[in-house]
Amino acid sequence: MRYQKPIVFFLCLLPFIVLLYQAMTGQLGADIGKELVLGSGIWALRFLLFTLMVTPLRQLLNLSSLLRYRRMLGLYTWFYASVHMLFVLTYLLGWSAAIFVEEFAERPYMAVGIIAWLMLVPLGLTSNRWSQRKLKHRWKSLHQSIYVIAILVCAHFIWLVRSDYGEVLFYCVLFALVLLYRLKAYFSQKQSSVATN
Repeated sequence: MRYQKPIVFFLCLLPFIVLLYQAMTGQLGADIGKELVLGSGIWALRFLLFTLMVTPLRQLLNLSSLLRYRRMLGLYTWFYASVHMLFVLTYLLGWSAAIFVEEFAERPYMAVGIIAWLMLVPLGLTSNRWSQRKLKHRWKSLHQSIYVIAILVCAHFIWLVRSDYGEVLFYCVLFALVLLYRLKAYFSQKQSSVATN
């Protein structure tokens, strides 16, 4: 369909629009900053999961058309993670370098989250065909760090939760299944190459 990509683009942007609308209409309660931080964070996590699920779903369901959306989903992961980071800096840290250093040292989950975001930056900047041509085989190696980022994001989420672990367990299980699938595919490919040699 001609309009598939624009529709998917809008659907990916919709959670951000809804979050802003809720903030502007007072639907986020007394602590708007906290809700914006949590809302943007959970959507960053979801889009990371959506991105990682593209290849397994494409292979398992024989849906090659899914591949055309992987870059968009990856860029939306970066977008929501960056919005999350912006809200953290604005509402939790108040753009104070002293508070930033203190929180980074005293709250491991924040340090892990910041490291995950920093690792996402080069992936977002190189998510284009020009970078793919320039970096060649190094491009694939760079973008495989998404799996390390996924582990860091899960650690960040687990550390952050204080009581109800149901949601975090659900997402971590999904991430684990995707990572196990990719590991299985990697070792199967290695065995096939050894057998052919």
